[in-house]
Amino acid sequence: MAERLAVDSDELAQFMKKLRKSRDSLEGVRKALLDANITGLGTDDLNSACEQFQGDWEYGTKEIGKQTEDLAEIIGKSKDSYLEVDKALEEALRKAKEGKSGDKK
Repeated sequence: MAERLAVDSDELAQFMKKLRKSRDSLEGVRKALLDANITGLGTDDLNSACEQFQGDWEYGTKEIGKQTEDLAEIIGKSKDSYLEVDKALEEALRKAKEGKSGDKK
């Protein structure tokens, strides 16, 4: 059964790092597009639609960034909890084994 219960803490740490990098990248794109506009290139309706899109894009990217950071934190806490439980289980099994060894003497 132990072979089915396996967590690679290094892999989780890498995943958290990638999530945060994705969040930062998305924020960078949003900031780069912040000053982009098409004033004078199209109709008032097109200009308005582009302004609306930029507003929606800003809101969406900020929300995705927040949720990505929340997920990274949850993964980090899960990893820490798993390692804590794993260490406690290892210690309990070691003590149980020592107790059985002591009974045989």
